[in-house]
Amino acid sequence: MQNILSVGEMRMSDAIAISSFVPGMELMRRAGEGIFRAAAWKPPVAVVCGTGNNAGDGFVTAMMLADAGIPCEILLREETFTGDGKFWFDCCTAKRIPVRMWSEIETLEGYGSVADCIFGTGFHGSAEGESARMIRLINESGAYVVSADINSGLNGDNGLAEQAVRSDLTVCIGSWQPGHFLNMAADLMREKVCVDIGIPPKGRGMQLMEAEDAAEMFPPRKHFSHKGDYGTVALMGGSLRYSGAVRLAALANAGMRAGAGIARLCAPRSLCEKMIPEILEATLFPLDEERGELVFREETFREALAGTRAAAFGMGAGNTEETRKAVEWLLRNYEGTLILDADGLNALAAGGCEALAESRGKVILTPHPGEFARLSGRKPEKIRNNPIPLAEEFARKHGVTLLLKGPATIITDGTKTILTDRGTPGMATGGSGDVLSGILSAVAAAHPDDPTMAAAAAAWINGRAGEIAAERMGDVSMTAGDTAAAVPEAIREIRPPEQKSPRE
Repeated sequence: MQNILSVGEMRMSDAIAISSFVPGMELMRRAGEGIFRAAAWKPPVAVVCGTGNNAGDGFVTAMMLADAGIPCEILLREETFTGDGKFWFDCCTAKRIPVRMWSEIETLEGYGSVADCIFGTGFHGSAEGESARMIRLINESGAYVVSADINSGLNGDNGLAEQAVRSDLTVCIGSWQPGHFLNMAADLMREKVCVDIGIPPKGRGMQLMEAEDAAEMFPPRKHFSHKGDYGTVALMGGSLRYSGAVRLAALANAGMRAGAGIARLCAPRSLCEKMIPEILEATLFPLDEERGELVFREETFREALAGTRAAAFGMGAGNTEETRKAVEWLLRNYEGTLILDADGLNALAAGGCEALAESRGKVILTPHPGEFARLSGRKPEKIRNNPIPLAEEFARKHGVTLLLKGPATIITDGTKTILTDRGTPGMATGGSGDVLSGILSAVAAAHPDDPTMAAAAAAWINGRAGEIAAERMGDVSMTAGDTAAAVPEAIREIRPPEQKSPRE
């Protein structure tokens, strides 16, 4: 996993490094060198610099470009510098690198590349005046754009901006910040890399999930094993109005494709009768119903859940009193890992999250921002502005693992926080969350002692499967069913080749 630091934690880490063992001037040199080496520069290059340390990184980048024989020019907002930045600016002028003021610039057309060194990760608020004008000129330039540390105008903690640079490459310095992943980030950064310049991270330890981390949750299987070793999961939900939801959770058996030994599909009886021809591997368990709506009966639920390690409840169940009764009973009685999604979350919000204190087993909640607003009582705008602290606060208060969906998914138990950044805009379609529930039930059953890592691995696989589906179908035409069908490939590509048997 890679470290993710809040803006404040990154600033603290930087200050400790400078005070302890490495001068700020040297860190600035390493940052500029990292930016220079990371990009495929197209001459001539405009290095657009503001007035802070981000500008200092730009001055070093300009020096590197000049030393490599790549024509470049520094475009300076004003002759105001930080102490370390002034040293490197003077080095640039000594090398006779051309300098022009922003006030002289009407267009950036004609440059092959633009280095965006206006603001760093500490920026907040909105770009105004000359900075806003220069951001607009960068975006209109048609050049290959490289943003230093983070795209100017983008908030480093939440990934929001009123106006920000659109980059071909963003070169993060030191450690990632949440703003490299959340909200608008993926729409502003075509590619991003992180350059290590020797700053030890100091903070609470948010992390970015990577392929090898997800792979650890799918270890090699033994020949001497059987289906019971890999767990039985229950996928519970469905109604006449939302008949596809629970089917998507089990489609091509998303649960079994993600490793469960047995997937038990539990749905209203009339839906089960219709699904018999298309459900081959899963066990069908009819639930009581009235006119296509689930009816909660304790004895039926006990039988449906017998022997299961994990259960996902709520997909298409309907926002009804019976669904609320089911959630209340599940929290008080189910001892496995309980995953609440969709109408399960709506039922929890309606009844009050205090019920989570009564849970017998581990609980994973999988809301999108709107559902999280109902659960937490926070306004959607506040959640967008401060998603990680609010998710951590909620998970810690209620003793759950929270998987907050978005362009980047936040997974936290209040102490340990993981981000996953896999996925595609094509997953903004009905049923994507249902497929995730199917995957998550299987991974949670295999790893009952670590629901946070299970949730992170499931989110990673779901996102990667969505990317594969988009490659095949396009992000406009792909469906949640296409994502489910790509789950095997997403898992196979991260695992080592299967061992051959001795006779081979």
